[in-house]
Amino acid sequence: MIKMSSQAAAAGKTPGKLTLTGLALVFPVTLLVIWQVLGHYGYISELLFPTPYTIAEAGVSLASSGDLWSNIQISVTRALLGFALGGSLALLFGLAVGLFRRTEKLLDPTIQMIRMIPSLAVVPLFILWFGIGEESKVLLIAKSAFFPLYINTFLGIRNVDNKLFEVARVLGFSRFKQITRLILPAALPNIILGARLSIGLSWLGLVVAELIASTSGIGYMMSDARQFADTPVVFVGIFIFAALGLFTDTLLALIERRLLRWKDRYNG
Repeated sequence: MIKMSSQAAAAGKTPGKLTLTGLALVFPVTLLVIWQVLGHYGYISELLFPTPYTIAEAGVSLASSGDLWSNIQISVTRALLGFALGGSLALLFGLAVGLFRRTEKLLDPTIQMIRMIPSLAVVPLFILWFGIGEESKVLLIAKSAFFPLYINTFLGIRNVDNKLFEVARVLGFSRFKQITRLILPAALPNIILGARLSIGLSWLGLVVAELIASTSGIGYMMSDARQFADTPVVFVGIFIFAALGLFTDTLLALIERRLLRWKDRYNG
């Protein structure tokens, strides 16, 4: 009886998930249909806004030649390396500044000052110091990824309820045990939020790096197409960046859901 009830409940949940997925597709599909119709009947310029069908043709052509996949591989590698470098440093500094007030006084003002410097302003310096190779691109992406995770790690630690520390002291927790059993689990929602913001900014940093000084990657492909007024290829690059950004954010959202199963929260 219990088994049948659980099966019925599972069967009842499936249409709900499918319905939500369908709702998520309604707006983009409707937008693409309207775009296609307007372009087909000449209401919008084919040069400035090629139709989705023309963009899809350009994407298929690039994929068939192999150029698309090689550029995607290069761009994904750069973005993940930059995110790994910037994210790991952000987590380390966020923990240090969040846990110790002296470290906060020593490091946080300088970090906040660097945060205010636009990425475009440091591009010439990065090229001058590291050349136009992979180092300058990865470091530029790492700079973009650093600050959201750093700030959210710091805030997550400082927002931990002080009463929990009193309980930990009563239980005789060591400093290491306080960090691993108390602080990190309590700060985890903020840390994962910071990671999601950081991965998004990693893709933005990648675009800046590849558009300015690069000979490969999706950004370079878009820049090269712009010079020859090949607008469909530019849109192919835009859609690829959007898809990669959505995929990585969805992946982190699934990790968040798994790690925070214990957290009772409103689901809408």
